[in-house]
Amino acid sequence: MSDCIFCKIAAGDIPCNKVYEDEHVVAFHDIRPIAPVHFLIIPKLHVASLAECGPEHTALLGHIMTLVPKLAHEQGLAHGFKTGINTGRGGGQEVFHLHVHVFGHKA
Repeated sequence: MSDCIFCKIAAGDIPCNKVYEDEHVVAFHDIRPIAPVHFLIIPKLHVASLAECGPEHTALLGHIMTLVPKLAHEQGLAHGFKTGINTGRGGGQEVFHLHVHVFGHKA
């Protein structure tokens, strides 16, 4: 989507403080962190929210969720972390591109 900020980040058109990137996802630090460590994992494929995911997204969602503990550990969250997926306006979603928040405190 041409007006989606996360699509622009995924395409490299907007800079970010990148944590990780592969052919399917980009992970980067949140610009408004709520914890000392707070990053997002987004798919490069535009999917507006978790509510729009179907069986065709199973591999992508699995990939994202298995990256969470790996990246959390690399970012210093070896003793634990929280994850969050805001879904829809009622769920607090502000950017309508699927994203997983990973946050916590370094030990």
